[in-house]
Amino acid sequence: MKRNVKIAVFASGSGTNAENIVNYFANIPEISVTCILCNNANAGVIDRAKNLKLDILVFNRVNFYESDMVLHYLSQKKVDLIVLAGFLWLIPEKLIEKYPNAIINIHPALLPKYGGKGMYGDAVHKAVSENLDTETGITIHYVNSKYDEGAIIFQKSVKIEPGEAPVSIAYKVHELEYKFFPTIIEKIAVTLHNNLIK
Repeated sequence: MKRNVKIAVFASGSGTNAENIVNYFANIPEISVTCILCNNANAGVIDRAKNLKLDILVFNRVNFYESDMVLHYLSQKKVDLIVLAGFLWLIPEKLIEKYPNAIINIHPALLPKYGGKGMYGDAVHKAVSENLDTETGITIHYVNSKYDEGAIIFQKSVKIEPGEAPVSIAYKVHELEYKFFPTIIEKIAVTLHNNLIK
């Protein structure tokens, strides 16, 4: 029996990327975002999830690293693909083993530059500005047990002025995220869907 690909989105912050992804798949019957998972009880993404009428799971470090709570939840939701959209914690090995090549992340720079622990959001844009780079961009990659070291799926660059303000760089990068992240997720989900119906 055919069934659609179910996506879980993990987020830690305001959730603009998460909302953009949910809206993108709203009219694609073969693919759906079924839930949002969040590790920050004060994150804006929680209100966004409620407004979108999406199930949400909020968890802490103990839940994530020392129990199977998140694994059980994903299993109950029959999740096929995990999308990290501004999620800042390292993914535990048991999750990677359960979802091989089915966890993807977006990074706000052209990896391998500006990757690793602590390199996220404004910290990345500040480093790009201070290094007088003439381009930056986004990297969509598979997730492994190390920060930002999984196989690269897609990159897109954008030109910037040397020393351009971090806030301006962030705007350009966000535009790339909103445009390209959902389409790359769709390509991966379509491949998963074709495997599910074989």
